[in-house]
Amino acid sequence: MAADDEIPRHPAGRDVDPLGDPFLRTRFALPARPATFLRRRRLLERLDQAVTAPLVLVEGAAGAGKTLLVADWAAGLDRPVAWLTMDEGVRRPGMFWAHLIEALRTADVPLPDDIGFPSDGSQVDHALLNRLAAGLSGITAGVTVVIDEYDNAVPDVSEQLAFVLHHGGPGLRLVLVTRTEPLLPLHRYRAAGRLTEIRDADLAFTSEEAVELLDLHGLRVPLAAADDLVDRTRGWAAGLRLCALAAGQNPDPELYLKEFEAGHSTVADFLLAEVLQRQPAPTQDLLLRVSVLERFCADLADNLTGRGDAARILAELHHANAFVEDLGHSWYRLHPLFREILRVHLRERHPGLEPELHRRAAHWLRRSGALPEMVSHGAAAGDWEFTARALVDDLAIGQLFTGLCSDDLAALFAGMEPTTTPESDLVQAARDLSRHDLDRGLAHLRHAEEHLAAEDAGLPAAQLSCALLEALAARLSGSLTRAEQAARAAAELQREVPGHLLDRHPELPALLLTHVGSARLWAGHLREARAALTAVTGDQGGASTAVARQESLVHLALIDYLDGWPDKAQRHVTAAQAESERFSLPEHADSGLGGVVMAAVAVERDELDRARTLLDRTPVRDSPDPVAAAGRSLVTARLLLAQGRARAALAAAATDVPTDTASPWAEGHTALVAACAHLAEGRPDAAADVLREAGTEQPACAVGMARVHLAAGDRSTALGVLDAMPGAQHIGPAVRVRATLVRAQAAYADGDEAAVRRLLTDALLAGRRDRLRRPFREAGAWLTPLLARTPLRELAAGWLTPADAYPGPEAEPVAVLVEPLSEREHDVLLRLARMMSTEEIAADLFVSVNTVKTHVKNLHRKLAVNRRTEAVRQARRLGLL
Repeated sequence: MAADDEIPRHPAGRDVDPLGDPFLRTRFALPARPATFLRRRRLLERLDQAVTAPLVLVEGAAGAGKTLLVADWAAGLDRPVAWLTMDEGVRRPGMFWAHLIEALRTADVPLPDDIGFPSDGSQVDHALLNRLAAGLSGITAGVTVVIDEYDNAVPDVSEQLAFVLHHGGPGLRLVLVTRTEPLLPLHRYRAAGRLTEIRDADLAFTSEEAVELLDLHGLRVPLAAADDLVDRTRGWAAGLRLCALAAGQNPDPELYLKEFEAGHSTVADFLLAEVLQRQPAPTQDLLLRVSVLERFCADLADNLTGRGDAARILAELHHANAFVEDLGHSWYRLHPLFREILRVHLRERHPGLEPELHRRAAHWLRRSGALPEMVSHGAAAGDWEFTARALVDDLAIGQLFTGLCSDDLAALFAGMEPTTTPESDLVQAARDLSRHDLDRGLAHLRHAEEHLAAEDAGLPAAQLSCALLEALAARLSGSLTRAEQAARAAAELQREVPGHLLDRHPELPALLLTHVGSARLWAGHLREARAALTAVTGDQGGASTAVARQESLVHLALIDYLDGWPDKAQRHVTAAQAESERFSLPEHADSGLGGVVMAAVAVERDELDRARTLLDRTPVRDSPDPVAAAGRSLVTARLLLAQGRARAALAAAATDVPTDTASPWAEGHTALVAACAHLAEGRPDAAADVLREAGTEQPACAVGMARVHLAAGDRSTALGVLDAMPGAQHIGPAVRVRATLVRAQAAYADGDEAAVRRLLTDALLAGRRDRLRRPFREAGAWLTPLLARTPLRELAAGWLTPADAYPGPEAEPVAVLVEPLSEREHDVLLRLARMMSTEEIAADLFVSVNTVKTHVKNLHRKLAVNRRTEAVRQARRLGLL
């Protein structure tokens, strides 16, 4: 036989495979892109940029958009593209190579005639592979070979393909489109930088791409709606397209995309057919059972199935891109949509099984120490006694009102059924107190205490939890005595609790100190409160103590404000905000106290619009924390006073905060607001009566009393009150500036100009750093002309002007118009009053910017002012506006 006859050749004149069947032309054709196909430029650029990579891997789950992406890219190439779509009939070596050779010929790739042809569908002669590689290496124009659905290939094909790719020369470029990673030496290509990879994460649609895709389907949705859809589908291409098709048939497409039931949809049909039903029965059973879990490991999955094969099955599912995501450290999770669909399918196939799966999961998670997840599954199983007992025994009761999952935990227990165990009462008490529902929380707490007192065996974890909740209840009740009793009881009980358990819950001592510090603050023991709260903020712990640190920081800020240190108060609030951002704490975890303090600082700086905005942003709760409630009432009253609304300020300050005991600082500052309101209405006697009843032990109240005596003309008594002011050496600038201004006003009334200048200099120096404008405004009209003189004017430059100090009518200078205004100057004045810029005025009047500047200078001269705002104010006094 001739040598040529030894090489199997393609049957002459016959278009058939090694089995004698005709080649199916659809296997060699680029898939058609539908009219709604979205060209994804970012991925096409990735493919275009990999011109030097001989191997391209596009790997993703079913419906990830792999095939259409590569088909779209291949259609635009200026070199031959041989396309082969594999299936079960092409997976064996002989059939694969016969079809690949046919794909090359279909693409008009010039192959030598002596390449040969497989004669056996199940195997291929290695000599044929040598000839094919040699033939491909001789093609200088280059060729791209795309093999779609390569996950159907048997291992032998991968080994043979690796050989041809290695020897096929620089002109050969192989693109594999697959659901699973092929058995090629990818590590070698990766290390050499000769591999381009596009995987599931790359194939996922972005929100912007989803908007474009939906637009192609005739659906106009905002980006926010697309964000939600992408989050739910994880950007899965098939899911997005199927949702778009279904939404197009719905009268409210946007609502459908937001609320569609995944378990009964075209998406469900796709995933059940393409993923679930392709799996063997044990794998299907495992997938259905783990659908009740957010995440799972092999041991947890085995616990739900009662078998021991989960490790192998999960590894295979992940490798096959079967919508099982590897989270690392042997933990997995299901694709969100797939999980939704599986849960619906679980309920239909196994009615009543779901609660039992949740119960098994809860018990496994309890043994593993995964508390938040245990609570979630225990609640879903309705096993309230087990869940509450686990929460209390683990000393995790504090996590119901601290940490990153507090809202979720409280919501889970909202449906808790009534039980008779002390643990259940403690959990319900914690939930109610965390929502500031004091009455219900105390009722549950008392029931728990009664049960614990009747127990024969000691339950130190439950008793310690009880002490913690008692401290919180005392704080909300405004009872320092009960709070400190609870803290002492907790200190004793901690000796009976295993150390390793306490180490796992640093939030317990942090919360106790926070509650005690807040109760001390309410009781007016500011120094002791500062000590407790500072101990909490000094802890550099993690998320478990973040809420305690945030609360302590804003309480310290309030103490700073009460002591007259607004700049320190602002720094403490800023630190609290940093804690909140760092750990993504629930909004207003600090009961809104931080915003209240910042509003108080804004009032001191006479930034009244900012103060109003901050107060409006701060939530108003029913039965809130008394410290936050009193603080809000007082700051609101101070703002109303600053706005000249004395009656409204009186009403705001008189807001009653229901507590067991009154707060000295709250009462004192309420009296101070009332006194200021009476003074504003010209009633110094009423102001004195209010302050006399409240007492002047607090420095701010002492300054207020001195101001009242001065307004009544009793300068010596006013100075005597200041001389006897308690804690004068520790007061901050906000109090010190006011006290100094009272002394300066007394010296002014006595005609002692030297003392006035010295005292005003001290006040300006003390107030400059904190930009304390409000005390100067409160001082009265006598101050305005003095601040206009040097050197006081220089000390006030940049932060305080005479007009800022007192805007009232009695402080206004006599309005004088030096020279009548021209018509054009009046036009400019009108636009200045509308806060228009120089450029805007020039454009509006059709004149140059320099012309406008000249008119403004003339206005300043004629109105005897130096600034635009003063020009507008003077013009209003003169009736020109």
